[in-house]
Amino acid sequence: MKISRIELIEIKMPLVHFFETSFGRTYERRIILARVETANGAEGWGECTAGETPSYCEEWTESCWAVLKEILSPMILNREIESAAEVWDLMKKIRGNRMAKATLETAVWDLEAKQLNVPLWKHLGGVNREIDCGVSIGIQDSVEQLFEKIQTELDAGYKRIKIKIAPHWDYEVIEKVRKRFGDILLMGDANSAYSLADVDLFKRMDEFNLMMFEQPLAHTLDNFVIPMRRDFDFYSFITRVQFSLNFLEKLLDRILNSN
Repeated sequence: MKISRIELIEIKMPLVHFFETSFGRTYERRIILARVETANGAEGWGECTAGETPSYCEEWTESCWAVLKEILSPMILNREIESAAEVWDLMKKIRGNRMAKATLETAVWDLEAKQLNVPLWKHLGGVNREIDCGVSIGIQDSVEQLFEKIQTELDAGYKRIKIKIAPHWDYEVIEKVRKRFGDILLMGDANSAYSLADVDLFKRMDEFNLMMFEQPLAHTLDNFVIPMRRDFDFYSFITRVQFSLNFLEKLLDRILNSN
């Protein structure tokens, strides 16, 4: 298989309803799509998941566009590959930029699945046509509005509810959600809105039996290992970070050897 053409497309997608996190409120998404094509006209599509600003992580729409166009695409273009599984290694000499890399890799996996005439989910090893899914609900203008959103998603069949939280929208809101909806599978996601000074709040959150309390702190090693070990339930404290194997080794060593 040889990729003979790569096309990058940016679309602007107005949201039906604003989506707010501790980073701010979003009304429109800027999304990069990548279309890869072979000489015989077969094509595959990939989507870049980076945000509009480098707030969630270092990657963002503008940086991904530049990296995709100037650096990553030439690494794949006109290269003979046996399988989509080889694409990631073709880009491995470029550090980081995982969202940009995944855009092209996904497109090639989509292309390969189409050439094999199998659904992408099955080509990737999936066995179930349907799986239980969860949904993420942003900060709302009122708790009543949040209740409406949660009920709508539960009625639609979603099994897990994750609500965005921030210092002005946390303990009391989750408390009200628990009282209104009982023992639903519930998570809280702070998107790095807190610091270690808020550990007492984290302890109080344990009473709500959350599936996880996601990303309360920044992504650095010290900021999320220490409170996991010393201050509250290890398994309820989750943070999201793009890390290297070296970082993971340091993290495991810190967890296993801390007092």
